[in-house]
Amino acid sequence: MHDTTRIALCGKGGVGKTSVAAVMVKLLSENGNRKILAIDADPACGLAVALGVVVRKTVDDIRKGLISQIRKGESQGAPQTLKQLDYEVFDALHEQDGFAMLAIGRPEDEGCFCKVNSLLKDILGELAGSFDVVIIDGEAGVEQINRRVMKTVDHLVLISDTSAKGLGVAGAIAHVAHDNKAVDFRSLGLVLNRVKNQAEVDDISSRIGLPIYGWIAEDDLIRDFDFRGTSLRELPDTSPTLGIVEHILKTMGVLT
Repeated sequence: MHDTTRIALCGKGGVGKTSVAAVMVKLLSENGNRKILAIDADPACGLAVALGVVVRKTVDDIRKGLISQIRKGESQGAPQTLKQLDYEVFDALHEQDGFAMLAIGRPEDEGCFCKVNSLLKDILGELAGSFDVVIIDGEAGVEQINRRVMKTVDHLVLISDTSAKGLGVAGAIAHVAHDNKAVDFRSLGLVLNRVKNQAEVDDISSRIGLPIYGWIAEDDLIRDFDFRGTSLRELPDTSPTLGIVEHILKTMGVLT
């Protein structure tokens, strides 16, 4: 079992959370011999696109398949079920140069299959423990990370642009994370995206009441890559975002 570092990114949709997650995966997978796992926990599966990965099967596909078997009375005993789920999760793992990726998918037909959810979360925890760094691209909140992926992360990274809505969502996530214990974390910080200048950062810092890991200016290269659907793993060194995200990872102690 590795000493695994788990990083979860959350924030309002459209603020650049997935792009930051993809750049983190790129930098970490190219830096040393560490094993990197990218978990796409947003139902839109944007991280897969940003990393140039074609998703064949999601964890929720596996979950729905097992629930269907249970409803038809075709499920096996507990040891066989665990073995089946373990195999299917491993089969859904997409291995790329320098990293592996797993998509959680879109939950449907929730029902009351708590045992299935618990088994899958245990398997994801075991899987994550075999990697050095896990990057989770989450939904807007943190409750889904706890319910669908894992309860404990090391670094909870909130992503926002400079809009009042984005910052409001980031503040609400921080409140839930702190007060409701929606997920256990060691550190929490904000990354500001599409910032015009330091003055904006100083203004936001005086109002938001959250530690700021760093800020990223509008990056035309990333915008162009997103527009064309090109993998962000192909970003050239001329992209200013690479150096900034590298600095953020160093601030968090993930890179040295």
